[in-house]
Amino acid sequence: MLLQELKAQIFQLPPSDRLALISAIVESLQETTIAQPDRSGAIQRMRGLLKTDKPAPTDAEVAVMLEERRVEKYLQ
Repeated sequence: MLLQELKAQIFQLPPSDRLALISAIVESLQETTIAQPDRSGAIQRMRGLLKTDKPAPTDAEVAVMLEERRVEKYLQ
Protein backbone atom coordinates (compact mmCIF):
# COMPACT_ATOMS: atom_id res chain seq x y z
CA MET A 1 0.00 0.00 0.00
CA LEU A 2 1.36 3.39 -0.97
CA LEU A 3 1.54 6.27 1.47
CA GLN A 4 -0.99 8.28 -0.53
CA GLU A 5 -3.48 5.41 -0.43
CA LEU A 6 -2.96 5.02 3.29
CA LYS A 7 -3.56 8.72 3.87
CA ALA A 8 -6.77 8.58 1.83
CA GLN A 9 -8.04 5.66 3.92
CA ILE A 10 -7.13 7.41 7.17
CA PHE A 11 -9.37 10.36 6.30
CA GLN A 12 -12.26 7.93 5.84
CA LEU A 13 -11.93 6.66 9.42
CA PRO A 14 -14.02 8.11 12.24
CA PRO A 15 -12.15 10.49 14.57
CA SER A 16 -11.96 7.94 17.40
CA ASP A 17 -10.25 5.42 15.11
CA ARG A 18 -7.84 8.10 13.87
CA LEU A 19 -6.89 8.91 17.46
CA ALA A 20 -6.34 5.21 18.16
CA LEU A 21 -4.15 5.03 15.06
CA ILE A 22 -2.12 8.01 16.24
CA SER A 23 -1.61 6.33 19.61
CA ALA A 24 -0.46 3.13 17.94
CA ILE A 25 1.99 5.02 15.73
CA VAL A 26 3.42 6.95 18.70
CA GLU A 27 3.82 3.73 20.70
CA SER A 28 5.61 2.06 17.81
CA LEU A 29 8.00 5.01 17.53
CA GLN A 30 8.70 5.03 21.27
CA GLU A 31 9.62 1.35 21.18
CA THR A 32 12.02 1.93 18.32
CA THR A 33 15.46 2.94 19.48
CA ILE A 34 16.81 5.76 17.41
CA ALA A 35 20.53 5.34 16.86
CA GLN A 36 22.46 8.11 18.58
CA PRO A 37 25.73 9.15 17.01
CA ASP A 38 28.71 7.55 18.68
CA ARG A 39 30.29 10.75 19.95
CA SER A 40 32.94 9.09 22.07
CA GLY A 41 34.25 7.18 19.05
CA ALA A 42 34.32 10.35 16.97
CA ILE A 43 36.17 12.18 19.73
CA GLN A 44 38.79 9.46 19.94
CA ARG A 45 39.30 9.57 16.18
CA MET A 46 39.73 13.35 16.31
CA ARG A 47 42.27 13.04 19.10
CA GLY A 48 44.18 10.58 16.97
CA LEU A 49 44.30 13.11 14.14
CA LEU A 50 45.79 15.72 16.46
CA LYS A 51 48.36 13.42 18.04
CA THR A 52 52.00 13.96 17.09
CA ASP A 53 55.30 12.37 18.04
CA LYS A 54 56.54 15.68 19.44
CA PRO A 55 55.99 16.74 23.05
CA ALA A 56 53.58 19.58 23.74
CA PRO A 57 55.16 23.04 23.58
CA THR A 58 56.12 24.73 26.81
CA ASP A 59 54.46 27.93 27.98
CA ALA A 60 57.51 29.91 26.86
CA GLU A 61 57.38 28.34 23.38
CA VAL A 62 53.68 29.12 23.09
CA ALA A 63 54.33 32.73 24.10
CA VAL A 64 56.99 33.01 21.36
CA MET A 65 54.60 31.49 18.78
CA LEU A 66 51.85 33.93 19.75
CA GLU A 67 54.21 36.88 19.55
CA GLU A 68 55.42 35.77 16.09
CA ARG A 69 51.83 35.43 14.91
CA ARG A 70 50.90 38.87 16.20
CA VAL A 71 53.90 40.42 14.45
CA GLU A 72 52.88 38.71 11.18
CA LYS A 73 49.27 39.78 11.57
CA TYR A 74 49.62 43.37 12.70
CA LEU A 75 53.04 44.62 11.60
CA GLN A 76 53.31 43.29 8.07
